[in-house]
Amino acid sequence: MAVKQYKLLIVESPSKAKTIGKYLGDEYVVKASVGHIRDLPKSNKKAIDIPAGFVPHYEISKGKAEVVHDIESLAKKASEVLLATDPDREGEAIAWHIKEAVGLKKPKRIVFHEITKTAIEEALRHPREIDENLRKAQEARRVLDRLVGYDLSGLIWKKVRYGLSAGRVQSPALRILVEREREIKAFIPEAYWSLTAKVKTQGGTELELSCIEEPRDETEVKNILKIGRGNPWLVRDVKESEVGRSPKAPFITSTLQQAASSRLGFAPSRTMMVAQKLYEKGFITYMRTDSTTLSAEAQRAIIAEISKLYGTKAVEARVYKTKSKNAQEAHEAIRPTDVHKKSLSVTPEEKKLYELIWARTVASQMVDARLARTTIVANVHGNSIPDFTVTGSRVIIPGWLAADQGARGEDVELPAVKKGEMLILLSLSDEAKFTEPPPRYSEAGLVKELEKRGIGRPSTYASIIKTILDRGYVLKEGKALRPTDTGEVVSTFLEQHFMNYISDSFTAEMENELDEIADGTRDYAKTLKAFYGPFSKEVKSKDKIDKITTLGDADAKFKCPKCNDSMIIKLARNGKFLSCKNYPDCVGARTIEGEELAGPRDTGELCPKCEKANLVERDGRFGRFIACGSYPKCKFIKKDEATALLNATGVPCPVCKKGFMTERRGRFGIFYSCTNYPDCKNAIKAKPTGNFCKLCDSLMMEGTKTIPERCSNKACPNHNPHKLAK
Repeated sequence: MAVKQYKLLIVESPSKAKTIGKYLGDEYVVKASVGHIRDLPKSNKKAIDIPAGFVPHYEISKGKAEVVHDIESLAKKASEVLLATDPDREGEAIAWHIKEAVGLKKPKRIVFHEITKTAIEEALRHPREIDENLRKAQEARRVLDRLVGYDLSGLIWKKVRYGLSAGRVQSPALRILVEREREIKAFIPEAYWSLTAKVKTQGGTELELSCIEEPRDETEVKNILKIGRGNPWLVRDVKESEVGRSPKAPFITSTLQQAASSRLGFAPSRTMMVAQKLYEKGFITYMRTDSTTLSAEAQRAIIAEISKLYGTKAVEARVYKTKSKNAQEAHEAIRPTDVHKKSLSVTPEEKKLYELIWARTVASQMVDARLARTTIVANVHGNSIPDFTVTGSRVIIPGWLAADQGARGEDVELPAVKKGEMLILLSLSDEAKFTEPPPRYSEAGLVKELEKRGIGRPSTYASIIKTILDRGYVLKEGKALRPTDTGEVVSTFLEQHFMNYISDSFTAEMENELDEIADGTRDYAKTLKAFYGPFSKEVKSKDKIDKITTLGDADAKFKCPKCNDSMIIKLARNGKFLSCKNYPDCVGARTIEGEELAGPRDTGELCPKCEKANLVERDGRFGRFIACGSYPKCKFIKKDEATALLNATGVPCPVCKKGFMTERRGRFGIFYSCTNYPDCKNAIKAKPTGNFCKLCDSLMMEGTKTIPERCSNKACPNHNPHKLAK
């Protein structure tokens, strides 16, 4: 019996494969690579052959060998192989890696910017080869980031502290936040007064007006209060005007992240994750783009929908100019694939983001909104003090605001008053305030700033912010991003020694050069050589600089709690602290605010390695441990049952029944194992609760918010209660 022939179409995502599979017939098999299948090895020595022209050596990513094998098996039986990964550099690179890893001879490359039947059928009619220039641009970015990251991070490990990192794009972003933090710290607040007058009109309506000036002198404030309270008030002027508000361009990646942050409270990474799901389900066009263009077909559909919902008078076809100098990636703005769908039956997050995209897209092709703006100006008779004003507005013609009501704001209706009309003063109050420093950047604000300075590209904004948050260089306080002590120290070190490489101009120019590689107008190897030659010399020259062991002298009022000598500022994993300048001879320490730290606790046991100092019990990042008191001169750490017992949970080991389950730190994070190790190798992933499973008698461990505890035995149905419930 003849084997049925089929065409193999490969995408990255299983969700995307499922959606596309619905539009294609039986002649196609759709397979997902589940993202990248190859990457650079972790060891930098094996990753890139610099003398050969910056040739990267790729390896099959962990867990992807089976995926590669499956694709290879399907490809051998296919009459044709089509690579349909995303329409950007990353997608082009994934397609190339699949071709190389599987050994495909002449695969066809197709691209589409929306997952609809029409778009896929059109893409299938126009296959092409893999774009080597796009692929090389992605490779150049990957190699560049690896070289910069490894070289700079290695130096920071030596000169600042082990475990820190730097990056070609993350470091300029961190510098922007640190520079703002310095402005805030250097800001000197000045006192001023806010004056408010509450009045009643002849019609009986109460109004609250604010003084147009903010006096800085208390004598002037008292004078205004005296005159204002002792004289009659009247309407000095009524200013009325009609103003228009134009709609904004359809979303691009950066503006979607900004709007989702301010209106939905989504972090950029969350926005991109939700948008990815909407794209893969076929509801929106590709979400990594810096083009505001709408296709002619899409524009016609949008205008037809506006006419249907709001009438033909609400329509105004508009073309928006893309602001980005090197607009790239997808060729359209982010829009719904079917504008007739105003909402979706999906997850709450997906629904909110889709409705935001729909509103922005439809509003972009509508007439201006017209608003009536009224300003009432009041003063005492004779106008001897600064004017007090109140402004209100109301919508006359909704225009595009009918579609995007979230952008409308609140209407503030003011009563009808006439110039010269007397007012009744109810109260005149003052409030002393202080000028405030510039605000910290929010995630939306940082994305806007990165875009403005040309740092990064649409696909990188979310990962940049996620990286500096994950590294502990930045904390999120409400919506504000605040650099940590570690972040400030790292940024200061890089600014002092590598400012040329983390400046706005250099970073933006490097992005332009990557764009030129993508265009085919710049050579890959020459570009990397021109950068890496001077950069590597600069890094090597810094080997001679002194290690940053202290960050300066502490305030003279803080003395060592043990020897009463002066103290210095040092950097620990959790931030700055004060240490005795005589350390390690004296281990006195305080918090940065000056409170005494308990410090190491003497065990009375002599160190078996140096036999000069006693062993002390310390609090480490991952629990308590016992080590030599003369560290760093002697780095002995006691690794025995006693040390393990310090971190023990008190839950007996159910296997050997001799030891206790204790917290340990391994390659993949914290886990819990028996104190009787290595005689007993019982271990579980999460903290034991002390209870036992009713199904298999194994130890129960902590679960999640929805599942307080679950069985530690992976083979037990109670290991995943969600599946058990089903």
